Amino acid sequence: MRRRKAVAAKKREGGDGAGAPSARERLLEAAGELFYRQGIRPVGVDEVVAKADVAKMSLYRSFPSKDELAAAYLEANDAWYWERWDNVIGQWESQPREQLRALFRGLAKRATQADWRGCPFTNAATEFPEPGHPARKVAERHKQELRRRLFALARAVGARRPAQLADQLVLLFEGAYASAQTFGAQGPAAAVAEAADALVAAQLG
Repeated sequence: MRRRKAVAAKKREGGDGAGAPSARERLLEAAGELFYRQGIRPVGVDEVVAKADVAKMSLYRSFPSKDELAAAYLEANDAWYWERWDNVIGQWESQPREQLRALFRGLAKRATQADWRGCPFTNAATEFPEPGHPARKVAERHKQELRRRLFALARAVGARRPAQLADQLVLLFEGAYASAQTFGAQGPAAAVAEAADALVAAQLG
């Protein structure tokens, strides 16, 4: 999942002027760009503050620590991700197989773009193996929700073993995320939609 301005400012009250993003919003946007491109651990708070063009005190007023900033960055991505998911699902109401096809076509498209840097949740879970880390907790919740939603679609499509199909589809998501970083736009991720459709067909055969 490529981060597409998931933490872009939304022009709420409390900004620097009428319609201007707040310091918190600028920090989230700056952190999102840096964290996604460089990883969370290598980026220091001074770099985030400089990119956001805010006072360092603004960061600590908004986020008690860098760990909390990282968690907020992932939470913003999480909200954006499920909003996009629901939009895709809504285009194929009551057609679960088409919903799955659309979701995996979207995955193939995102994972084969030139600026793809992987799934921010997978990346964060790799960076933070500690179970209690705030960023890891957000990443784990996101992945559990992905599994839950795929199970619901597998059941809706009439799979003989919906739990098995859901786990297979989760593996396709994770495989596309990882392989796209290694092979690039011409790699196996381009075939993920066809692979998903084959798994669904095998469960319905």
